[in-house]
Amino acid sequence: QLQLVESGGGLVQSGGSLRLSCAASGYTLDYYDIGWFRQAPGKEREGVSCISSSGSSSGGSTNYADSVKGRITISRDNAKNTVYLRIKNQEPEDSGVYYCNADTSSGSYWGQGTHVTVSS
Repeated sequence: QLQLVESGGGLVQSGGSLRLSCAASGYTLDYYDIGWFRQAPGKEREGVSCISSSGSSSGGSTNYADSVKGRITISRDNAKNTVYLRIKNQEPEDSGVYYCNADTSSGSYWGQGTHVTVSS
């Protein structure tokens, strides 16, 4: 079974930056479309960014939510079997638990999440 592990969260001051990682074991992550989601306390989980599989028709294309466009970059390191989410110029509204998701033919897989807290 595909397992995803997020890391890289923590406490950062407003205006700072973080790089979150989503690592997989046992399966080649580049086979799948990967999404990053976040959930703030008391709010629903929302999509932040996604990157398609390199082998898909869209060939590794990326998409970003309007709320984060220009401040977030999603990327893959296939040698490390990892997808990254880099967030710069962080705002307190970026605080929450960040999850990565793999959309596969056998189902949707989630990691356990990594906490991000942005202090003002």
